[in-house]
Amino acid sequence: MKIKKLFLENLGLKIAAVLLSLVLWIFVTSRGQSEITIDIPPEFKNIPTGLEMVNHSVKVISLNIKGQERLIKNIKLSDIRVYIDLSKAKKGEGIYYINKDNIKLPYAITVTNITPSYVKVITEETMTKTVKVRPVIIGTPERGFYVKSVDVTPQTVVIDGIRSEVRKVNSIKTEPLDITGLNETFTQDLKLDITSMNIRIKTNDVKVKAVIVGIRK
Repeated sequence: MKIKKLFLENLGLKIAAVLLSLVLWIFVTSRGQSEITIDIPPEFKNIPTGLEMVNHSVKVISLNIKGQERLIKNIKLSDIRVYIDLSKAKKGEGIYYINKDNIKLPYAITVTNITPSYVKVITEETMTKTVKVRPVIIGTPERGFYVKSVDVTPQTVVIDGIRSEVRKVNSIKTEPLDITGLNETFTQDLKLDITSMNIRIKTNDVKVKAVIVGIRK
């Protein structure tokens, strides 16, 4: 009974003291807080073997982040990452929702809002194909000489990438080999020109040989 009486004694004051302590704690913890919006490009990981990401619906994710003002002022874009896990992706269009588990933040920084809340991703199957190499020759030899033949090594290369893109490619050109004014056979190491193609190539170096001979009189 004494314990009960002790507990009930000045109960109103005790409750007021607890409430005051709570208000003070909220005031102290919120003091100096700052909130900003920052745009972060999403990073896609764990794309299944045999699939290629063709497109996605957003370039950046807008995050409202909150924390102590001194921490917010010193924050850098590289401190924050937004990951989209594609490990369960299948061919076609998929929707991937973004929550706090997808976001890497510095210590003591929190996310209060994410826009948009999901990303649409389109995937296609990967395709591998062997195509011919087409040497490109520019210029003309010295007067009285001509190009008898042009050889390229290797004659074919393996490419891979998005199926719809790889299917369009039947051959790949080399960088130009300039034979202007030459009067003898000339060999040069050249790169393959894939600048306008959305593909990958396993071998990008080839050897082109222009056999130049004199015109018989």
